[in-house]
Amino acid sequence: MSNFVTYQLLIDVQQPVTLAIGKLGSFDFPAGHYIYTGSAKRNIEARIARHLAEDKKLRWHIDYLLNSTYASITKVERFAEAECEINQKTLGATLFPRFGASDCHAGCISHLKYMAR
Repeated sequence: MSNFVTYQLLIDVQQPVTLAIGKLGSFDFPAGHYIYTGSAKRNIEARIARHLAEDKKLRWHIDYLLNSTYASITKVERFAEAECEINQKTLGATLFPRFGASDCHAGCISHLKYMAR
């Protein structure tokens, strides 16, 4: 049994794209590298596999970004520490408030960080 509960997706957005993100609204994503921090209480590998899958129902904020033809996951990292703890240690700019963090109670502004190329 794995001790991992948190994962980070390193995402490359190859060119600027405007996307409607569920109920959050429409956002302009600049080209560059992004880091998304998420977690799964059970079966983290199934959650990661879902993010890597091409055909899926758009359920979470990250699904909308990953559904773009310009976005691709370049690396996945796993952690034993809590999602918000890892997210708060992660460098990068917060461009989209509440992205992936609408249910966060630890003070995270967003669980998606942007790093220019």
